[in-house]
Amino acid sequence: MADFPVGSGLGFAVLADGMGGHAAGDVASKIVVTEVFSELKMLSNDPEMLEENIQVALRQAVLGANFCVEQFAKQNPEASGMGATLVAPVLFDDRLYWISVGDSPLFLFRDGHLSQINENHSWAAKIDLMCSQGLIDRDEAARHPDRQCLTSALAGHEIPHMDCSETPLFLKCGDIVIAASDGLQFLADAQIEQILKDHSDRPSAEISAVLLRNLKDLDHPEQDNVSMCIIKMNQLGDTASIAAKPSSEPVAERRQEDEQRVKSLTVLVRKSKPSECTTYCVSQKERA
Repeated sequence: MADFPVGSGLGFAVLADGMGGHAAGDVASKIVVTEVFSELKMLSNDPEMLEENIQVALRQAVLGANFCVEQFAKQNPEASGMGATLVAPVLFDDRLYWISVGDSPLFLFRDGHLSQINENHSWAAKIDLMCSQGLIDRDEAARHPDRQCLTSALAGHEIPHMDCSETPLFLKCGDIVIAASDGLQFLADAQIEQILKDHSDRPSAEISAVLLRNLKDLDHPEQDNVSMCIIKMNQLGDTASIAAKPSSEPVAERRQEDEQRVKSLTVLVRKSKPSECTTYCVSQKERA
């Protein structure tokens, strides 16, 4: 879910990826998204106050969502083991904050380079460290059976790790921010980076369509669900336009032009495979 009101300097997105089986994971992700989104929406009436207390607000929202997951699991024994990862970027004008739990990545594409700016709470990070230290080779690290095991999640018990930014990351014109489920990472970082290099001048909807096509063409037998939110910071006077969808379902379309700063936002609704994702797009503008 995302909320970038026209004319407001505040916008945020909340993305959760379920775990614990298809049915239970779907419920867990919906609980987490609903609770965190509702808390941020309630606090968004006073953006200044929210930014001053953003770290506390984000942590409380996550703890509240975790409590709701716990209560649901207690009342529904069949949902035992349910949980979800979370990534939630919050933008005040050009100042980016976030909170994340689990392995859902938050990427920044800047000046032709892609980097993951949030922590990865899975064994993948530990395994890659072992590889860099020469304890295991690169192929062994890539194939390690524990690579996808989470070290932190919202599962109704204590959350071992939260990545909650204390200071903002200042965005600049041309930056692209991608919040995604780990299903996007079936594409290598280098491949995602090249796609963004080749299409950085295109609307965010077209960028998301290309990413989904590449996932579909990959045709990985273990391809996971894919969700993503793309936020593109355009230059003054640029036009944010919504382009073709990556599936046969309709896309919300809107065009806005003036001498104001434009943010372009794309939200993908998670389905079972990349080819089944529907893209819902909105273009936002705010005064510089």
